[in-house]
Amino acid sequence: MARARLATMAWRNIWRNRRRTLITLFGIVFGVFMAVLFTGIGDATYGQMIDHAARLGGGHVVVQHREYQDLPTVKKTVTDAPAVAAAAMELPGVRETATRITGAAMLSTAKNSAGTFFIGLDPAHETDETFGLLDATWEGEMLASADQEHAVVLGRGLANNLEAKLGSKVVYTVTDEEGEIVSVLVRVVGIVETGAPSLDAGLCLLPIDEIRKHLGHEPGEATMVAVFLNDHRDAATVAEGLASHVPQDAVALTWAEAQPDLAGFIAMKEGGAKVFEVIIMVLLAAGIFNTLFVSVMERLREFGIMAAVGFMPRQLFGLVMWESAWLALVGLLGSVLVIAGPYYHLSTKGIDYSKMIGEGGAEVAGVAMDPILYVRIHPESALVIAVVVVAATLVSGLYPAWRAGRANPADAIRLV
Repeated sequence: MARARLATMAWRNIWRNRRRTLITLFGIVFGVFMAVLFTGIGDATYGQMIDHAARLGGGHVVVQHREYQDLPTVKKTVTDAPAVAAAAMELPGVRETATRITGAAMLSTAKNSAGTFFIGLDPAHETDETFGLLDATWEGEMLASADQEHAVVLGRGLANNLEAKLGSKVVYTVTDEEGEIVSVLVRVVGIVETGAPSLDAGLCLLPIDEIRKHLGHEPGEATMVAVFLNDHRDAATVAEGLASHVPQDAVALTWAEAQPDLAGFIAMKEGGAKVFEVIIMVLLAAGIFNTLFVSVMERLREFGIMAAVGFMPRQLFGLVMWESAWLALVGLLGSVLVIAGPYYHLSTKGIDYSKMIGEGGAEVAGVAMDPILYVRIHPESALVIAVVVVAATLVSGLYPAWRAGRANPADAIRLV
């Protein structure tokens, strides 16, 4: 018998018991909805966290000295940062680059002192896409230029610890390339509040040319070149492509390699979500198996008669497998129709849970979490869910189909 005839018969068979079929389809829709919800929350939330972390300084890919990750000192530099940035801009998927100098410093005022980690940057080459602090809450203003003299921007928590305000004098002390201690007097031109308490308590921004001069660096020398991508999932590809364009003593690292704490947190959460999704799919497969098995057992006499009039075992097997396939396809179609509305709302407006986390906000590995929870699933994640649902449904139908193919005409006809 032609496959089209088997498919048609299978379609009619699944609707012979509408209640059972609808209950099974509801189970598929519910399972897909939960899988899309958990996967979409993860794709959106973790993507935002990665982008926020990149915009705080390091980028999605960072080029730095090979030893800087283990021993971050101002002596570990990239000697020709402009050439590295130019090479990065030639790679597909790269949106922006930024050259920065980072290191440890001691800040002191007349009333207090605190250790911090400074970032030297060029304000003229920073945008909202490369430096997330530009759209934070500001008092005062951002640095005016790369060579602005006697200027510093502090985080709100650090300013409070130093008892400093706009216009206050601050002395920062650093160790230059030669190991000499250098102290510089600056004034606070801006105070920024990011919503991440640990970041605000240690944030110090300095003009890159000024700090380069005091550290004894050559023009174009920097501790890192931050590379920003259109999609953080391309980080490994870009890092691999950039590896041949960096100096021998430098290395291109992905955001996960440069920020292992954040990468570990995301991996742990994604692993937990996958375990939960596997449990959902197992329960879903069990429900589909029960439906198909009961259906086959109720129709053993029918299968025996079909075998008696010429149906071959492989055709009976194929008939039940077609029933499984129809359940999977109709279930996926129903899932799309049911999920479309809630997904659109959650992907555009999200859920505001700011009241739950309080005024201080929430952070992970120094990265402030967005108080709006969105659901946005990557296309490949949606494809995986669809493939898993179809595979689970087909696997659930294997044993019932095998039982149908083994129907004995003589035994089945005697069944009442």
